Amino acid sequence: MPADVRAPHFVRSFERGLAVIRSFDAEHPARTLSEVARACGLTRAAARRLLLTLVDLGYVRFDGRLFCLTPRVLELGYAYLAGFTLPQIATPHLEQLVAELRESSSLCVLDGDDVVYVARVPARRIMSETITVGTRFPALVTSVGRAIVAHLPDEQIDARLTRAELRPLTGRTITSPDALRVELGRVRRQGYALVDQELEEGLRSVAAPVRDRHGAVVAAVNLAVHAGRASVASVRRELLPHLLATVARIEADLRGTEAARAVSSGTAPSG
Repeated sequence: MPADVRAPHFVRSFERGLAVIRSFDAEHPARTLSEVARACGLTRAAARRLLLTLVDLGYVRFDGRLFCLTPRVLELGYAYLAGFTLPQIATPHLEQLVAELRESSSLCVLDGDDVVYVARVPARRIMSETITVGTRFPALVTSVGRAIVAHLPDEQIDARLTRAELRPLTGRTITSPDALRVELGRVRRQGYALVDQELEEGLRSVAAPVRDRHGAVVAAVNLAVHAGRASVASVRRELLPHLLATVARIEADLRGTEAARAVSSGTAPSG
């Protein structure tokens, strides 16, 4: 939401504190005060107050020059994962899929214009394993993102395509809104998305949507392969059937869990 249209309840200092936490990442595990201020668009004085507050709370450590996050920040994400049963349901099925095919598999959900990895089982032989739970990518350039977005209402798809910054991450990235709209229509019809080296050179990925017991798409599961090991045709022929079977098993377990929860809470429809 743009800063000039914030709701009256909005607490700007809380937003800034979260921005400070997010300024630390794999490329910047430790930062100086000036670096944090610059990354967050804050004055040094404001950044210092926020950082020292986080130090007092135990979320940040300071060695006299550099600030870095502590393991306590994991508490912030654990509440979400602990209350969200889908990753726990899906992980054993992802493990079985990876054991069968020896290719990495992940479960992702949509968050704004990004997809977020909420469960992941890497293949032992993967090139460089930089994707972990919590990793985010622009939804429209990933197979998991397209598998979810394709099943949104048309007006929501149009809104996403209107505001999206479609940058050429590789020479194969679809950057035309019209071409992407056609691709999303194809994904919706065929029931899966296949992205060929659009996010990263040498990476092919195929994904299928995961539906809850009401038929709504709530997530997507993918298989990621090196282009040198599998052609587009072999991905469809050899990997896709296993992926679809895995998704079907996840959906069956999810429906059972949701039904049991509805019965226990007294919200299930009577006979």
